[in-house]
Amino acid sequence: MTNVDAGAGDRLALAVLVQYRMATTEQLHLILAPRVRIEQTRRRLTKLRDEGLVDRITLPQAGRMRVWFPTGYGVQVAGEWPELRGRRPPRKVSDRTAVRLRAGHGLTVTETALAFLQDARRRGEVCRPLDWIPEVHHPIGNGEAVIPDALLYYRRGPEGGEGSMLRAFVEVDRATMGPERLAAKVTAYARLHAYVPTIPGRRRPAFNQEPALEDWRKRYPLFPRGCCSSWTAPDPPAWRPASSLSRPPPQTWP
Repeated sequence: MTNVDAGAGDRLALAVLVQYRMATTEQLHLILAPRVRIEQTRRRLTKLRDEGLVDRITLPQAGRMRVWFPTGYGVQVAGEWPELRGRRPPRKVSDRTAVRLRAGHGLTVTETALAFLQDARRRGEVCRPLDWIPEVHHPIGNGEAVIPDALLYYRRGPEGGEGSMLRAFVEVDRATMGPERLAAKVTAYARLHAYVPTIPGRRRPAFNQEPALEDWRKRYPLFPRGCCSSWTAPDPPAWRPASSLSRPPPQTWP
């Protein structure tokens, strides 16, 4: 049994693209293998494209920037892996036109993920590429849902040592969100925090019975913090490092 892990790099590259939706060549290089030459990342992506697992578009208005995304076949293959179980990318994740029209926001969300990853690496803390999960659906009743731009998992402290697990809902603003929309998002997260689903036909708990639990408790031991990342090109993002989220800063939600 030699070289059994030869496909690990290809597998991670495809998993990241399926989970993140899209990324540029440079973004993928910095997410996956920043210590090697970028030519290795380019060769890997070319091989995955030749195998029909990923594809790319070119954005002429951005200096012919290449944007990579998973194909339908790539989504199908990666969706069977344990690390992506339960993740359902949008139906248009493999549509070239949809990728082009969403590139501005999608690539900014990917860049925000990269900022957290690089910060964790500098601090010697634990945040891996698949600890960033875009657009996790959280129902709040009446057909409505809270869908943060991403759910972040971050572990303080060195790998193998003691530390605390942090979770955060991340909203990415490209300087297009007015105060009213931002306030509406905060209100939606407050509703999620209090939301208890009702089951048709089930009676309300009696006086001496335990009340039904909020829906978010099925997923998280503690309600995730809220973090807003604001981008104003060409300046870097104004974001709060995940390692500071153990103490609720003024900008965080419940």
